[in-house]
Order: sequence, then C-alpha cells, then structure tokens
Amino acid sequence: MSTTTLTHHVRVLAAAGHRHDEILTPAALDFVGRLTGAFAERRRELLKERRRQALRLASGSPLDFPMVTSAVRADPSWRVAPPAPGLTDRRVEITGPPERRMTVNALNSGAPVWLADFEDATAPSWDNIVSGQLNLLDAIERRIDFTSTEGKEYRLRDRDRLATIVVRPRGWHLDEEHLEFDGRPVPAALVDFGLYFFHCAQRQIDAGHGPYFYLPKLENRYEARLWNDIFVAAQELLGIPRGTIRATVLIETITAAFEMEEILHELREHSAGLNAGRWDYLFSLIKTFGHRTDFLLPDRAQVTMTAPFMRAYTELLVRTCHKRGAHAIGGMAAQVPGKDPAANEAALAKVRLDKEREAEDGFDGSWVAHPALVPVCREVFDNVLGARPHQLDRTRDDVEVAPADLLSVRRISGPPTAEGVRTNVSVALRYFAAWLRGQGAVAINGLMEDAATAEIARVQIWQWLRHQVIDRETVERVLDDELVALGAEYPWAPVDEIRALFERTALVGELPLFFTPDAYSRHLVRRTEAQG
Repeated sequence: MSTTTLTHHVRVLAAAGHRHDEILTPAALDFVGRLTGAFAERRRELLKERRRQALRLASGSPLDFPMVTSAVRADPSWRVAPPAPGLTDRRVEITGPPERRMTVNALNSGAPVWLADFEDATAPSWDNIVSGQLNLLDAIERRIDFTSTEGKEYRLRDRDRLATIVVRPRGWHLDEEHLEFDGRPVPAALVDFGLYFFHCAQRQIDAGHGPYFYLPKLENRYEARLWNDIFVAAQELLGIPRGTIRATVLIETITAAFEMEEILHELREHSAGLNAGRWDYLFSLIKTFGHRTDFLLPDRAQVTMTAPFMRAYTELLVRTCHKRGAHAIGGMAAQVPGKDPAANEAALAKVRLDKEREAEDGFDGSWVAHPALVPVCREVFDNVLGARPHQLDRTRDDVEVAPADLLSVRRISGPPTAEGVRTNVSVALRYFAAWLRGQGAVAINGLMEDAATAEIARVQIWQWLRHQVIDRETVERVLDDELVALGAEYPWAPVDEIRALFERTALVGELPLFFTPDAYSRHLVRRTEAQG
C-alpha cells in the first residue's frame, strides 16, 4: 500500500487512481483534516453513547419523548430556515449512487431533486468514493457528457431542467480507512461531506443552488447538533455565509423518531426537513428491541406502511415538519421496470397507491429509485399540490401520537413463513455478492435494493433464530441451496466470502450493528491494498 504525506496529518493510504489528484488536492485534504481534528473526538463519544443507550433500552429502560426538551416541543415560535433555492419544490426525488451514468440519468430524469448517495447505494471502495466526487464536480462543471462502450450517448440537459443535487454522506458509524488522521481512519461522513463541500459548495452557489445534504442514521439530537456545528465550521473556513447549507435528516432509527422536533431544532438554521426511511427504520427497531418477543416481526413483505406503528411514525413526521415549516419527504418506491408489460403495470399501480397515501397524508414529496417512476410520482403529487410547490400549510393538528403508538409492533407481530425465510436469505446473499464486487445499488427481483435491504433481511433471520421460530438447521439448509443458486447465476461471486459474511452478521448470538464495517475492512480495503 502506497502512502503520501499531506498537511494536517492526513495521509492517503491507497495508490493514486485516474484523476484522483483533482479531488485529493492538498487544500481539500487540509480542509478534511481541519474538520477531523475539530470533530472526530465528539463523533467517537457519540458512538459510545449509542452503545450505552442500546444497553439501557435492552435492560428495560423505557423509550419516551425526552422530558428535558419538552420546552422545545412546547414552544410554538421557532421555525426552520425557509426553503433554499432549488429545494422549494421536492415532489419527486430520485435516488442513486454518483456513478457517471447514473449522474446523467438522474439529473435528466425530470425529478426536481437527485439524492446522490455515498451511503447505502454505494459500495465504499476507494475508487467509488473518489470517482463519485469527480462525477459530481464534472456534472456541476457540465463536463460529464460521455458515450458508453455500447455507443449510447449521455448528455446533460439545459441547466434549468436538471435536478437539484443533494448529497448523502456515509453515516457516523463508518470510517474511511484509506484516509488517516493522526494514526486513525478519518470518519467517512467527514470525507464525503468535506470533499464535496470543498470542491462544490461555491460552484453550486454560483449556479443558483447551494451545498445540500441528506444526513443518514442519526439517533438523537446530539448527533444533529454535531452536524450543525460542522456546517458552521465548514462555512467559516471557506468564507461561505452561515446558513447556506441545507440538510434533510432521514428518520430511520427508532430513537430518532422520539426526537424529531429536537433534531429539527438543532439544525434549524440549516434544516431542509425530514424523510421517512422504511427499511432502515425496521432494521433499527429489530436492533433495539429484537430481543423481546413483543417486537417479533413477520415477513418484511407483510410489514407495510399501513401497519399501525408505521402510520404513527409517518404521521408524526408530517405533523412535526409542517409545524416547524420543514418539508416532509416520503419513502422509497424501488420498483424497476422489466420486460413483462403486465408486471410493469402491476408495479406502477402499487407505486401509485403508495404515493397517493403519502400525498394525501401531507407529505411534500417522495423518493423513487428509477427514472421510469418519476412520471407516476409526479402525477400523484401534482393532483394533490396543483401549482403549489408543497403543502406546508397542512399542519396536521389532528395527529396525536403517543410513545406507545410508535412501539405497537405486537399488533402485527408473528412468525415467518418458509418463503419469507428463503427470500431474506436469497436477497441478503445476492446483495452481498454485488456489494463485495463494488456495486451498492442492485436490481433484485424487480426492485432496486441497497444496503438497507440487506440489513433488514439479515437481522430478521437473526431475530427469528433468537426467538426459535425457525431453527438453525433450516436456515443453513436454505443458505446452502441459495449459495448454489447464486454460484450458478453469478459465476464470479466469491461464494465462500459471502457465506462467511452472512454467518458473521446473521447467525451469531450477539447481533453486529451493521454488516458494512465488517465487510468493508475485510474485503474492500483488502482489495484496495492488493491493487495498490
């Protein structure tokens, strides 16, 4: 592994790649180093507090709306910042990794917003991370047009017809092991945020928008406060006016659902709203309460957004956002069109129903994973919004949600089916195969899946084993069958590595919090070292 010494104790622990020097400039890495020096220790302490909180909840401490912040919730006077340029109308947001082809297709999709995802939709190989930053820079500079090896041309439309870019950095739990600061890996979130902000913030402002972000997997108001302090420091370092940044927080952990107003309050000068992330939310629920029988979830296909505890979560999100002048953004439509017209028609009908529910509930927009879904999502929200850019005026004062409502899982709890077990094993293995190959957004069974899908799939297997509603012999038999099928379908797949990853993250007594740190350090970093 090659090393290059840079300023502020930052070292790049990887061989130089094509055009990497355009992103990994001394000044950019100095900027990342300054953020790391100022905030990495706070991040470490917050991760320790996550573990302490998990132990408290596991030992029986109740989860409730915090009493110490009741004054924040009761104060009717405060609001978040007004919508920033390019973020007033968010009725459709398309998501995807910042790969070159996806960048052009997403910006041209007709959606008002593109979530450029360095987190769940990106397998964080070093080349993926740096090339993703290059693609965003090239897109802003309008030099991303290219012709594929198949001869297909990719060209950006006129600037006023392009989606607004919103970047999702990796979560606080992840490190970037290819960058080192004072002998430790740099927090991955600071790498993704810092490199994009350094290179693109002023360029985006000059283009009429700004540096906008999605913040994943926050668990409490303190983690939101850390992000707000980072935003303040970053703007000061580069001479950008305070409050230029806007950030939307994904409410995708059960503890964050109890602090929605507090999270908005901490970020209020930089806030752009909240988003409802379904699979990660269920994943968090199992991680937090999976040891309890009253939180035993059935097949994930049976846990719809109309389940009582999911309705409580989404309705509280809309009410919270609109009470404070913030956008409420709905969940993902992950369907991928195929060759079967009847199947496509059925998939689009399902998308339409889901988006109609969200629009009628008061959401201001929603996510889609494929450009073909943009028109149906837009049509649904057009029917509700008309010429209005949002429906912040719908304050949903009729909504009242108690802590018990957010935790009423027992009303749909139940054992899995044989099909549910097989589906979870199959999807997890196929996603692991693609992820280890460097692909973070994967079409599986007609759906565009990302890391959140693999997480909910593997923790459901863990939960069912823990409560002995399935036995290990059954799971291992299904695992053997699905690995044989995987090897036949994908001859390139490292079957032994995939089996080991599944066993380490699903078939163990103590549940690993995420599969990604283990897989990253054992596989992606190791392969970068071999290439270097």
